[in-house]
Amino acid sequence: MSQSTKFKKTSEDSFFGNFLYGQIIPEDHFLVKLKELIDWDKFSDICLKWYRWSGDDGAAPYDPALILRILFLSYLFNMSERQIVERVNFDLTFKYFVGLGVDKKAPDHSTLSRFKDRLIIGGGKEAFDELLREILRQALNKGIRFGTIQAIDATHTIADVNTAKDAGRQSNKDKKGDPKDPKPPRDSDAKWGNKGDREIKNKETGEKKIIPQWFYGYKAHTSINTASRLITAIETTGGQASDGDYLISLVEKDNNALVLLPNRIYGADRAYDWGDNHEYLKANGFFDAIRLNDYRTKEDNKYNKIWLELKDTKEHKEGLKERYKIERNFGEEKQSHGLDRCRYLGLVKYHAQAVLTATVFNLKVVVAAITGTTLKGYAYSGNRVRLTSLSV
Repeated sequence: MSQSTKFKKTSEDSFFGNFLYGQIIPEDHFLVKLKELIDWDKFSDICLKWYRWSGDDGAAPYDPALILRILFLSYLFNMSERQIVERVNFDLTFKYFVGLGVDKKAPDHSTLSRFKDRLIIGGGKEAFDELLREILRQALNKGIRFGTIQAIDATHTIADVNTAKDAGRQSNKDKKGDPKDPKPPRDSDAKWGNKGDREIKNKETGEKKIIPQWFYGYKAHTSINTASRLITAIETTGGQASDGDYLISLVEKDNNALVLLPNRIYGADRAYDWGDNHEYLKANGFFDAIRLNDYRTKEDNKYNKIWLELKDTKEHKEGLKERYKIERNFGEEKQSHGLDRCRYLGLVKYHAQAVLTATVFNLKVVVAAITGTTLKGYAYSGNRVRLTSLSV
């Protein structure tokens, strides 16, 4: 790490640091394993690339990897940035993981906000994508095996907006003012989207009705490797975006990660059954396991032979068989790490949330797979991680 001597002193290597921690914190604690397993200096180098701070003048800043570890903790334990700073100050395992001596205070929550803003200004979405790719590279170097099957899908996140209040504010109904001069929306990047249809039944008549389920917010379009369970690529959009538009960009992000096998199978649901997606996979040497819409294989479709042959391939069947695994990832990201609701406003900050959530998910899987040490709710079993009621 090229500028480590210019960072704020933490007393990590003093009596109040590793010596005391070594007497108190068990060696098999999840955060101990996580700190030891990952090369955090790599993250300092990545962040410094996007920082505007030159390191030549002014007060010494915190090591970016230290701030990033605090952010990771906030996502890992689904706590706000204010809450996590307080927890770091009083929880020795957290303070050890971050890299602070017992006698040092954590940076306040505003430092975490400035940290994110620096990355956004310097690199936008790409700055966070690089953090995800670094975890994948380190996982590969540590012996994690990536399989040939990738599953692609999208999940939604509700915007941090009270839509009824926001509509009133925009029309000035909640204030005295000119209704011809509406206020801007609280989150102008958030959009209405449909997360699927739901069947409802009239209790009196027994009549069934299909109604769309609408949400206001964003989508995280995601690619996972089903063998390792690691999230390999993310695209983020407003809630209105069509899922099928993002298969190609996700595959290209998978290529940029440089950890995946070349002869990959891509499994996806019917929302991705677009001609361009089929052609792209074929032209680039990937196997197509996109679930086909029924009209593709009907007898009156003169091209049905092509699609019937595709459905009958071994790769198509294997890809569809593994596709369900991405739903487990989404469920865990939402239930355990807060991806069900936006932390911030705006698309770029939502991208930061989606990628940081994916990163801590990957970190849990990597630590469990390599060391067998687990976080609360997980247990190691063979080459996979399964949900349990165990704790650290």
